[in-house]
Amino acid sequence: MLAVDGLVAGYDGSRVLHGIDLAVGAGEVVTLLGRNGMGKTTAVRSIMGLVRPIAGRIAFDGQDVTGLPPYRIAQRGIGLVPEGRQVFPTLTVEENLVATAANRAGGAPRWTLDAVLALFPRLSERRRNLGARLSGGEQQMLAIGRALMTNPRLLVLDEATEGLAPLIRAEIWSVLARLRAEGQAILLIDKNLAAILRLADRHVVIEKGRVVWTGTSEALSAAPEVRDTYLHV
Repeated sequence: MLAVDGLVAGYDGSRVLHGIDLAVGAGEVVTLLGRNGMGKTTAVRSIMGLVRPIAGRIAFDGQDVTGLPPYRIAQRGIGLVPEGRQVFPTLTVEENLVATAANRAGGAPRWTLDAVLALFPRLSERRRNLGARLSGGEQQMLAIGRALMTNPRLLVLDEATEGLAPLIRAEIWSVLARLRAEGQAILLIDKNLAAILRLADRHVVIEKGRVVWTGTSEALSAAPEVRDTYLHV
């Protein structure tokens, strides 16, 4: 579904990514792992068209999307839950959700307002509240719901549970497990290794903008040297 080959990208002439490769298949959950500052968010921003690649190729469903504007990439069927949530602060929960609603695949959409509110009961209780009045955990639920309202074929989450209370993190991991069970393809960045190892099919580890390891959850569980060298602070 998603194929990234030899991606080179950066900011203001400074290169952050030095030829990374990664792929996500239909219905697959893949993580992008690494310590802070290693290029994970730059990779996501490049995939979404927010950073223009210097070199390499990004393809979605076999079609080259390298350098397309973000709205064109979203229209292809990629939904982003950005780092920092970035909900619309002066819109209500319901307005945040319907503002991005789309059904590009045709037929009956999987994700409607009612479906998202059923997935996140807290949002249903606060549907008239402004985005700025929500807790951090509720804003993250809203950011996920907003991305789902685009009915994406690939859901991309940058720091899915960073800074959230344990109960909220557990709820979000439960939601992601449900999405996976329903066949939703996911590209995920997060630091919670225990949850990631339970959820994901494959992992891509980057260090200083280069891929240094790839493998399954079973392989990563059996490779303490990889976790100690590239993931632990």
